Amino acid sequence: MIPGGKNSYRTNPDRPRSIFSKIFLRPKATFYLQVFWIIWKNSRKALKGRYPAEKWAESSFEIIRALENIGASIDISGLENLKNFDGPAVFISNHMSTLETLVLPSIIQPLKPVTFVVKESLVKMPVFGPIMRARDPILVGRTNAREDLRAVLEEGTKKLRNGQSIVVFPQSTRSFIFNPEEFNSLGIKLALKANVPVVPIALKTDAWGIGKKIKDFGPIDIRKKIYFAFGERMIIQNRGADEHQKIIQFITEHLKTWNKE
Repeated sequence: MIPGGKNSYRTNPDRPRSIFSKIFLRPKATFYLQVFWIIWKNSRKALKGRYPAEKWAESSFEIIRALENIGASIDISGLENLKNFDGPAVFISNHMSTLETLVLPSIIQPLKPVTFVVKESLVKMPVFGPIMRARDPILVGRTNAREDLRAVLEEGTKKLRNGQSIVVFPQSTRSFIFNPEEFNSLGIKLALKANVPVVPIALKTDAWGIGKKIKDFGPIDIRKKIYFAFGERMIIQNRGADEHQKIIQFITEHLKTWNKE
């Protein structure tokens, strides 16, 4: 959904905020009204079996527009790294907030069919659940590590061999601080088993805060720029230890640069 088939996307600095956002409500309230509408209308489509992959990408790009409507700025780079090889890949990313789960489909899906490894609780949510179920994700419970590993390796391998890429967030939970020690090698193991490359993703999405009462609906800080960067694909060698470290380095270096801006 990135306009013009470009290799990067940056919010126009002269793009005006919506009148509704500037006059009537605070950015947080205005944004969540837009998000609830986008999710609700597409949830109804999913329940009726009318939510194919292209609609998923379109509704995901609506989230980008909703962010820009309240004055948020988004920077996406490295899209050429999704275009310069054929076939599926395992996308391995750090995980900061709800934002990336909603926005990544608009970036990846138009270029490569994709789904996610997600917590089982997401598909059981009243409104968002039907949307996730429609995209046939790989479900993990996060209570039994051995069962989760088996599910990801078995189901993930089938999907990859059928041409569908997979996004993996190796951290155990969302965090604004990237701790390499909590970044497991699940994505590496999956890519090795399915014999596909990995593509690192670095992201900074702390503009969408973590809520105190409801984790997914925290404060929105439009002063914080939103970043996504895609690295070059890597072919797993041996057991993938070197590639795992390169992904960690890719994420760490981008976060260090972004935090200075």
